[in-house]
Amino acid sequence: MTMMTLVSHLAQGEIKTRGVQQWMLDNIIPLVLLAVALLLLWLGGGKGDNAGVMRRLAGVVIALAIIGLAVSGLGVNVGEWIAGLFTG
Repeated sequence: MTMMTLVSHLAQGEIKTRGVQQWMLDNIIPLVLLAVALLLLWLGGGKGDNAGVMRRLAGVVIALAIIGLAVSGLGVNVGEWIAGLFTG
């Protein structure tokens, strides 16, 4: 009976990916950020290369800003603002 219910839901188009998207935002992104932070500390901290760690950290901050724009949906507004700088 469960298979018939699944087939009927698929046929009606009621299955959404919102739950998967929210789960990824809540779980995968923080885990990836934690892994990047630990990797940066391990690579640069052990050698005393503090300047190298800061350069990598600047790249991570820029990447986080891009991810934040993509997730929040404000990328269009930023694009229009940048285009407005050149078009007047």
